[in-house]
Amino acid sequence: MKQVTVAKSAGFCFGVKRAVDTVYEQIAKENGRIYTYGPIIHNEEVVKDLEEKGVTVIEEGASLADYERGTVIIRSHGVAEEIYTELKDQGFEVVDATCPFVLKIHRYVRQYSEKDYHIVIIGNPTHPEVEGIRGWCDPKHTTVLQSEEEAEKLALKQGEKVCVVSQTTFNYNKFQDLVEIIKKKGYDIIVLNTICNATEERQSEAARLARESDAMIVIGGKSSSNTQKLFEICKNECENTYYIQTLRDLKLDKLQSIDNVGITAGASTPNKIIEEVQTNVRNEF
Repeated sequence: MKQVTVAKSAGFCFGVKRAVDTVYEQIAKENGRIYTYGPIIHNEEVVKDLEEKGVTVIEEGASLADYERGTVIIRSHGVAEEIYTELKDQGFEVVDATCPFVLKIHRYVRQYSEKDYHIVIIGNPTHPEVEGIRGWCDPKHTTVLQSEEEAEKLALKQGEKVCVVSQTTFNYNKFQDLVEIIKKKGYDIIVLNTICNATEERQSEAARLARESDAMIVIGGKSSSNTQKLFEICKNECENTYYIQTLRDLKLDKLQSIDNVGITAGASTPNKIIEEVQTNVRNEF
């Protein structure tokens, strides 16, 4: 008997569900133009559905003067402080759908930046969440790093006050490794583990399921940071790991000789897509 197991933690996390629900609630109000500042989440299927319902994405760096006034919903990843100011100055109504766990990081870095701490953000420098966090602290005293090599190269004054935070979706074990490197440099350091619990649980469960499976399917958007991390973790435990966005990307023939398939999904993957993959893999068996 072949077995298909879906991770309990697969799919929308609290912050993503809250952000997506916020947009649909605004659509239901039908009171003018609705925008999201950047894609509301990193899932092309969700963004496409919202666009079909009249929601426009304002890309970062776009001139706000080019848009008719209306409601702008701040994406789940959050934005820099100056974006809020600019939107309000330009006459837009702002609805904040930033994940509460990300908002907490904004408060931390602002607070410690004001106390003259050098802020170290562990995460991907080009990810919108990290770009948003950077916008709440002094850019001259902020460093973003994501590799052991970058952590080794960090060179601040001896005894400098340093506050370390993390992108919410960063790999927990890698975060610990980088913190150990920084701690050896002799700074006056405070470490705030801001990886959200849902991320830790999802990564731990994915690793466990991948170890127990003959093949692993990881579902999520191409630009989803947390899905990419899940793929790396699963691939490390199970060589036959496949990264797909939707059922269309899955080559079912590759699973024909497999007895035990595990399925997990990133925090911005709708349940509908997960169920579709699960059903088709089961039917194929």
